Amino acid sequence: MEKKILITGSTGLIGSALLKYLLEQDHFITIFTRSPENAKDHKGEKLEFIKWEPSERGDWEIHLNGKDAVIHLAGAPIFGKRWSESYKHEIFRSRQIGTRGLVNAISKSENKPKVFISASGVGYYGTSETKIFSEEDKSPGNDFLSKVCIAWEEEAAKVEEFGVRRVSVRTGIVLDKNDGALAQMLTPFKFFAGGAVGSGKQWMSWIHIDDIIRIYDFALKNSHISGALNAVAPNPVTMQQLTDEIGKVLGKPSWLKVPEAAVKIAFGEAAEAITTGQKVIPEKLQNLNYEFMFPEIESALRNLLK
Repeated sequence: MEKKILITGSTGLIGSALLKYLLEQDHFITIFTRSPENAKDHKGEKLEFIKWEPSERGDWEIHLNGKDAVIHLAGAPIFGKRWSESYKHEIFRSRQIGTRGLVNAISKSENKPKVFISASGVGYYGTSETKIFSEEDKSPGNDFLSKVCIAWEEEAAKVEEFGVRRVSVRTGIVLDKNDGALAQMLTPFKFFAGGAVGSGKQWMSWIHIDDIIRIYDFALKNSHISGALNAVAPNPVTMQQLTDEIGKVLGKPSWLKVPEAAVKIAFGEAAEAITTGQKVIPEKLQNLNYEFMFPEIESALRNLLK
């Protein structure tokens, strides 16, 4: 059944793949974008482009009225730049203010969407080498990314006051060979210099690009899903296990580790997010019998890299 869906962040890793998927489902898509001209690289008769800034007010507000769903993915890239204080502020505010503005506009809409699906991250839980996190864990971390996710979800949750179902998709590391973390990790393997970053013991809660877009669709279609939703594969791996599997699939060595000190030089404070991690399980999705296309890291990598 055709739906009218509004999307922000359609040019990102998840957004571009999700947009293509939803258009194939024959939905009518409204794209909120800072640059409509650039976004028009996307083609389709059921597409419209609205200029949008992540602010609390704007002429774009009227376009929330009458939508069946809003999918909010926009935010400054977490690893887009070295983490200066000003860039950390941009990461935080782009999510907080952008989400707040959309929720305010929904509150004033005569015909409100049935669901507001907002991105979030597994960084919500903080980091640990021993603990296992599920949606039942109500004690978030206290580092920068945790605080970003907490503020992000708090703003999104306000939409529930207006009778709109809310889902905050806590996404793990999205695996795609052309973009994101995996694409960056592949470069040294091309020169037979691949290996783990940091100790290799940090947990990597990952998800295949095809599964993450299907999870968003699953949340869109299932009206009984609300609140936090962990979007990770059911079998997380350590950084060492991930790089070993990459080497195995590519038929190349994975012995050359990148020292933590080198990561700190390159990324500054952001190095902590790279060299630490969290073991997260998709408890809600498993209880709802969501069928993962790629539950194991080996099958995921073989699909992406072969």
